[in-house]
Amino acid sequence: MLSLVTYLKERPGARVEDVARAFGVTEEELVSDLDVLPMCGTSFRGGDLLDIDTDGERIWWHNPDDVAEPLRLAADEATALLVAARAVSTLPGLRESDRQALLRANAKLEAAAGEAAGASARLSVTFESEGGVFADVDRAISERRRLWIRYYSPARDELSEREIDPIRLVSVGHTYVEAWCRRSEARRTFRLDRVAEIKILDEPSAPPEIELRDLSEALVQPAAEDPEVVVEVGPGGRWVAEYYPHDSADELPDGGLRITLRTPDPTSLRRLALRLGRDGRIVSPGDLADSARRAAREALAAYDGPQSVVDGVHGVDDRQEQEL
Repeated sequence: MLSLVTYLKERPGARVEDVARAFGVTEEELVSDLDVLPMCGTSFRGGDLLDIDTDGERIWWHNPDDVAEPLRLAADEATALLVAARAVSTLPGLRESDRQALLRANAKLEAAAGEAAGASARLSVTFESEGGVFADVDRAISERRRLWIRYYSPARDELSEREIDPIRLVSVGHTYVEAWCRRSEARRTFRLDRVAEIKILDEPSAPPEIELRDLSEALVQPAAEDPEVVVEVGPGGRWVAEYYPHDSADELPDGGLRITLRTPDPTSLRRLALRLGRDGRIVSPGDLADSARRAAREALAAYDGPQSVVDGVHGVDDRQEQEL
């Protein structure tokens, strides 16, 4: 796409079919790239964006001169890059060749940033306490060895012991290892900062041949065989359809939604029910709805003092408990 920018600058009004042929892509792929280019530019803040469009036959770049200057980092942009680069270079488990490459790039960035680099030296970043786990997982992946872990599951509030065959490390907000879990005989994703203990085993790692998923949009991607859960939410709970991958979201007369979704661990949705309160309820399966009601009662029972105080502070009454 960088070459495409240069190509289009030198050929105003270029024909779509000619450009696609020159780059060895289909016209559909080219048009898809052209939809992305207007979101790119010379500033991280979104200014000076490329003004490129097409009428389906020809491609026009309306502001080539406005974005012709070399990229210049502002002080806050340089500071953010330098702080991040220094922090990553200290991570345990980072391959030494990668660390050295990062340090060299950081030195060049400091020289280019000039005075702006000074402010970054006064900032530091503290990572989650997962560095040692990261190093062991990375080593196990490299050496194709199995791992034993003690893992905390917040949904069940319990520690479990598992043997896993690690497949890859993934960063989506937190750092995870995607692995084949020998206990459940299924693909699972484990958050590194929830690993209480880890050991590299002598057994070889032998996960079955599975297709790697695109995790760019969401870490949790339910499978067709996962249990189905139906949740009804009011207008204040419509955010659930935006946050949770789902099969369907049907409109309800009151402005709410009836959401059908799948999850490998339905019990994890009890917390969702408690969070929704008056704004939602679990419809099915029935045993999950019952467990959510029990969780609500246990939560209420944990409070001391008159029930009226709890009701007044937390807005919980019999009707809400029934909804849960």
